[in-house]
Amino acid sequence: MSQDQDNTATDRYVSFIGIECDRNAERIVGFIERLAKGPASDNAYWQAFLEKIEKSRSGDTATGDALFLVHSHINLIRDLFEEYDDEEAMALLEKVEIECC
Repeated sequence: MSQDQDNTATDRYVSFIGIECDRNAERIVGFIERLAKGPASDNAYWQAFLEKIEKSRSGDTATGDALFLVHSHINLIRDLFEEYDDEEAMALLEKVEIECC
């Protein structure tokens, strides 16, 4: 069973042990990239967001890491995933919001 399917109860208020915030935030960024380079490629916001992702990965502290990007833009990310009916991405976003944001 992959760790994503692990049903072990986690509680960020007790411990972050077993919570993969950084890894899952990077996965969400991957979903965003896939959509922004595909069906949302004509959306100026998501094209600008791709630039933020690149700055983040290059270590730009003003941009923050993947978790910061996801947390800061969570509602727009949710809208993107809903618009393209990406259920897997939505489920992961909900998990990250509950466990990490």
